[in-house]
Amino acid sequence: MTVWAIVPAAGIGRRMQTKIPKQYLNVNGKPVIETSLARISALNYVRQIVVMLSPQDKVWPTLGLESNEKIVCQTGGDNRYQSVLNGLVYLEPSAADDDWVLVHDAARPCVRIRDINNLFKQLSDHPVGGLLGAPVDNTMKLVDENEDILHSIDRVNVWNAFTPQVFRFGLLFEALTAIGRSEKTVTDEASAIEALGHKPRMVLGNRDNIKITQPEDLNLAEQILSSQALDS
Repeated sequence: MTVWAIVPAAGIGRRMQTKIPKQYLNVNGKPVIETSLARISALNYVRQIVVMLSPQDKVWPTLGLESNEKIVCQTGGDNRYQSVLNGLVYLEPSAADDDWVLVHDAARPCVRIRDINNLFKQLSDHPVGGLLGAPVDNTMKLVDENEDILHSIDRVNVWNAFTPQVFRFGLLFEALTAIGRSEKTVTDEASAIEALGHKPRMVLGNRDNIKITQPEDLNLAEQILSSQALDS
């Protein structure tokens, strides 16, 4: 099994209302991205981790994370799918179509290594790939532009999508290239794969695999990481 990893980290995190991108904010004394990368780097089957950065990024060079021989940096795009596609272009000379590509959010430092290992176990014979997630447990509402409720959504078979998301290299390259040609956009890799008519597999992951998007998420992530340390 050959696995390559791409970590999109070119965003600026507007919702955090901070001067630096959210992936560089500290959680338990470390930048969020450092913890996220440590989780991926701990997987001995990951051959290389491509971190996609903004060309204006002035924080990354100060972290010293490129001393990790698995990590290389490339320039990201204006949005997520473009950043991931740029990473695939970089990997194309080395990767085979059937290789796996693991895409993980820089702002998800709490992902559990055992969940990633189980993800690969569940996908071992899958021709497409899949992602970690969990069923929603709240009542779901569809609202209009005024935030007035249009109707309730049946939550049966509705899942939250997490990362990592793992797909065959050739298929993911085809899917994201097609998104680029269509001038549409997607918020995750699975959506691009679905647009080609494929069915990625959802694999149950721990709900503490949160994505840091709001200021209060920093405290929650600290609590989760401290709890995980006690469990290990």
